[in-house]
Amino acid sequence: MSTLSYAHLSDRSLIRVGGAEAQHFLQNLVTADIDGMTEGSARAGALLTPQGKILFDFLIYRVETGYLLDAPSATAADLLKRLTFYRLRAKVELELLPEDIGVIAVWDDTSEAGNASNFGLEATLACVTDPRLPALGMRISGSVADVSAMLDGSPADVAAYDLHRISKGVPEGLKDYDYSDIFPHDADLDQLGGVSFSKGCYVGQEVVSRMQHRGSARKRFVQIESGAMLPEKGADIMAGGKSVGALGSSAGTGDSAVGLALLRLDKVAQAKDNGIPLQCGDAEILVKVPDWASFSLPEPSTAD
Repeated sequence: MSTLSYAHLSDRSLIRVGGAEAQHFLQNLVTADIDGMTEGSARAGALLTPQGKILFDFLIYRVETGYLLDAPSATAADLLKRLTFYRLRAKVELELLPEDIGVIAVWDDTSEAGNASNFGLEATLACVTDPRLPALGMRISGSVADVSAMLDGSPADVAAYDLHRISKGVPEGLKDYDYSDIFPHDADLDQLGGVSFSKGCYVGQEVVSRMQHRGSARKRFVQIESGAMLPEKGADIMAGGKSVGALGSSAGTGDSAVGLALLRLDKVAQAKDNGIPLQCGDAEILVKVPDWASFSLPEPSTAD
């Protein structure tokens, strides 16, 4: 029996970026390095404010007709408007695809499914391993009805996929943080392949590069666990009556919960060293740095 799970991510939309100058256009805007992307490849990326904060985050797929941006539906129209603003006279085509063309996430038993042909889905627009983290599974773009009909597995919903994503420690815009509020390093985008530090300039690049070279990122999204249900997104994470960060998305797993939280790592380390428990609402929580992360909790003496 197949253990494959799949879900139509109905909260995601696709924007097509095509035309003769599409590659140059995106390369000068987004955090990811898209030069050299071949058809069927993918990157994580973001569009930043001039101050270096995340204005939009998305996944980028290289397809036959150019590029697809896999972005939250709630802000897809705003993203399209912003791209149109930057287009000026460039030979670039911008199009928000209809709702029946969407994104299907496939996870669990995907170890032998490296491309569309393994699924028998040759007619899809894109079928890629999630560029942020292979353990997240695959993402298939195309006709939602046709792809769903061809997949052999257990249909699930967005909530099930979010539980899977949270369990792997991967934050997403809107679900874990608000746009224009945090830097790519805060969102672990540098850890998840979404920021290039070697390509040329893009919007907000100077600030992001400075944070990288100075090692000045003190806040990070990390995983949390609790034996009780967690409150809503944005709730403070407290240590000894002081806030050390805020809760992102969370999901219940029976009588317990898992979540993601943006925390001051130095203050978390200091609380741990002093034996001070962390609280979120009425729930005591444990903090875990994701397995894929290259950062760790610093020495507690670095806290303010």
